[in-house]
Amino acid sequence: MRLFWAGLLLVCVNVKADQAGADYFEKNVRPVLVRQCLACHSSPTSPMGGLRLDTREGMLKGGTRGAAIVAGKPADSLLLRAVRQSEALKMPPSGKLKDAEIAALTEWVAMGAPWGAPPEISKNAEPAKKYWAFVSPAEPKTPEVRNAAWAKSPLDRFVLAALEAKGLKPAPAADKRALIRRATFDLTGLPPTPEETRAFLDDRRDDAFARVVDRLLASPRYGERWGRHWLDVARYADSNGLDENLVYRHAYRYRDYVIQAFNKDKPYDLFLKEQLAGDLLPGPASDAVQFERWTATGFLSLGAKMLAEDDPVKMEMDIVDEQLDTTARTFMGLTVGCARCHDHKFDPIPTADY
Repeated sequence: MRLFWAGLLLVCVNVKADQAGADYFEKNVRPVLVRQCLACHSSPTSPMGGLRLDTREGMLKGGTRGAAIVAGKPADSLLLRAVRQSEALKMPPSGKLKDAEIAALTEWVAMGAPWGAPPEISKNAEPAKKYWAFVSPAEPKTPEVRNAAWAKSPLDRFVLAALEAKGLKPAPAADKRALIRRATFDLTGLPPTPEETRAFLDDRRDDAFARVVDRLLASPRYGERWGRHWLDVARYADSNGLDENLVYRHAYRYRDYVIQAFNKDKPYDLFLKEQLAGDLLPGPASDAVQFERWTATGFLSLGAKMLAEDDPVKMEMDIVDEQLDTTARTFMGLTVGCARCHDHKFDPIPTADY
């Protein structure tokens, strides 16, 4: 059993490492290659010097001068010696790369030259037209089930149909003590108090459990519990992270906006619009609503930012890129960050759309 868990841990670590390497390549290496190298070294028929730098295989194979990189060995990699311009071969011809760009290439080769999405992602990628984010929602037909008396709602029929298809039966109904404990943990993240449990056990009304659910949904703890999941997706933090890690003094206002939105059962479409364009929506009925909408746009200003970037134009574009990538991941279940430099390999996002 210990060997099983050790093996599982090793697999998880490797997957995370692969993803980290892929992310590092997309953020730090591919942009350099696109700006400085691919104009001459990406032709499938006649790349300069026989060298293609638009694929990992092309780099490892190399051109007329040999392999461009040796994975894991920066000192043996011709590409790095060329961009350092300390020998006869000096690349790119337009001038030496920035020190930060050379450092990024060196670090990437030392990591083993990871390239784009790891194999397990590319191997299982669905065709774009079948990807769930592009499929229009449709109301499915409620399935027929054998044990129709068990289903209390149409949703139950879908669960039961899947169980029956595998020859399984639903678990026995939970007793009242287990029921209130599960519901309270689910909706508030906290256990019920002894008084709440006793009150529910003593309540003999047919709608006793519905009353418990209504009480939990009305609790401020509900928004704190479920708003937290949105804050994770929206990359909420109290500081910018990265180089200088300065504090966002008013980040808590966005956090509280999200919690209150859940507690007020704000319509989802309005919840999205306020975060993306709260300052552009038609005039509200009160100053309080206007302030709430302005606060919602904190979604765009949060996130990690490299404040020590010495190129103001690049810094602005990096911030915009982070906003675009987070917006697409959050609202569309889709990555678009790769399309900053090239047509997306897995999602149908060309650079023109980006």
